[in-house]
Amino acid sequence: MNTQNDLLTIGSRTFHSRLLVGTGKYQDLSQTGEAIATSGAEIVTVAIRRTNIGQNKNEPNLLDVISPEKYTILPNTAGCFDADSAVRTCQLARELLDGHNLVKLEVLGDDKNLYPNVIETVKACRTLIDDGFDVMVYTSDDPIVAKELESMGCVAIMPLGSLIGSGLGILNRHTLSLIIEQTKVPVLVDAGVGTASDASIAMELGCDGVLMNTAIAHAKNPVLMASAMKHAVMAGREAFLAGRMPSRYMAQASSPQTGYFFR
Repeated sequence: MNTQNDLLTIGSRTFHSRLLVGTGKYQDLSQTGEAIATSGAEIVTVAIRRTNIGQNKNEPNLLDVISPEKYTILPNTAGCFDADSAVRTCQLARELLDGHNLVKLEVLGDDKNLYPNVIETVKACRTLIDDGFDVMVYTSDDPIVAKELESMGCVAIMPLGSLIGSGLGILNRHTLSLIIEQTKVPVLVDAGVGTASDASIAMELGCDGVLMNTAIAHAKNPVLMASAMKHAVMAGREAFLAGRMPSRYMAQASSPQTGYFFR
């Protein structure tokens, strides 16, 4: 199989890279730009409530190092704890980005565990979809909730692997597999990835992509970790497409044990 033709389609947009990255927590904008370039990501998510992309004229502008001409900017609603503030944040992003309608919605339950508030998330989704947004939605790893969000018209379902920024990896592979099996739109793990093996596991399970920020930005060498994540996502995807060998409870010799004679 030619993996060059293995494209990720989200809504009306198509991408080669299945790694999505954030822009927070780096030491400066220069490091941000270098790490993102090294990652090979084409989609870069930006927290509109915490990052200047032009709304503050006298502050450094993230878009000076992450050009919308090179990357698809994915505004997100990080820091929103109710549907109304999340909707307003998306509308502001659309104004700042000249009508851009692809957004990542996250509505959080509290500021300690940053777990999604599903009730407010569903409410915000309805409003945003009716307003013409293409919504990629951060949610719990509940298959029932994921199905409801898909049926409403979200263009991607983004269940957490574990808590945002925790680095705990994929804690519940079974429920994630259930979501992947039932969902027709892309499923992307969002939150909890800590190292390259976590990203690879998500892809081997059949996820369409992985979104991360802290795992790269808080590494001792963020640029090198960005490279590791790029290759981990690619390796996991290829392993999924190749189809892994069956798991067995007993050994099976790698070399044939019959048909050979020795003198």
